[in-house]
Amino acid sequence: MNSPALIRRTILYRGRVQGVGFRATTVDAARGLAVTGYVRNLADGRVELVAEGKTDALDELEHRVKAALGANIHGADRAESPATGEYQTFTIRR
Repeated sequence: MNSPALIRRTILYRGRVQGVGFRATTVDAARGLAVTGYVRNLADGRVELVAEGKTDALDELEHRVKAALGANIHGADRAESPATGEYQTFTIRR
């Protein structure tokens, strides 16, 4: 059973977010945080980040991504839903 304190956050980043190391940098940003999920490129040029964890860990992941890649991000669409617990680690998805 999932802990009610865990949520899923999905962020779709727009801008110059492909071909700039966005996915690898995001995996590095997640290191040391209690988050699971993935980051992947989308065919339309956006990058999708799906992460599950506690709100404070997800907020820190977002902060780290923005600090490292903010110059490339021109917009982001963000949604939250209940965590599913389906991920074991945080990885790059192809």
